[in-house]
Amino acid sequence: MSKLSKAFRSFAEATARYSGKPAAFLIAAGIVIVWAATGPLFGFGDTWQLVINTGTTIITFLMVFLIQNTQNRDSAALQIKLDELIRTSRSRNALLDVDNLDEDSLERIREMYRKLAHKKEEEARRSRGAGRRVRREDELEEACEEVKEIDRELARASADHPDPGGGPEQKD
Repeated sequence: MSKLSKAFRSFAEATARYSGKPAAFLIAAGIVIVWAATGPLFGFGDTWQLVINTGTTIITFLMVFLIQNTQNRDSAALQIKLDELIRTSRSRNALLDVDNLDEDSLERIREMYRKLAHKKEEEARRSRGAGRRVRREDELEEACEEVKEIDRELARASADHPDPGGGPEQKD
């Protein structure tokens, strides 16, 4: 990593960290109060208004890039950690590349998981209400069918959107 990249990273992290603190808000509020208080001195003129408009525009413009840089790095680190947890657990490795899918595919998969969760809640409610337990074999069979449906959706979406980078290696 170059010195410039390291310096930018350090600056972006510090800016994101300190801009979210109460002191930063109080400083910004103080600047606005001082600006508003000077209005009568400058006759609430165009230049007086231009100062706050220009200042806030420049700060907002620069902050977008600094905060986005920090969020991109945090998101990438979190994704790597989640991928490693999926890869090393008994979870399905097909979900490792789910972040490469388009919005429609993600929404269909999300909806399948919502339905699966709703079914499980209903089964638990029925089993408590009837005073009996849902048979584990039926539960597993039903869950397997749901998982197969999600796998089919993942395969269909992956075929529609091949990963040009090849993606991480998956274990079976």
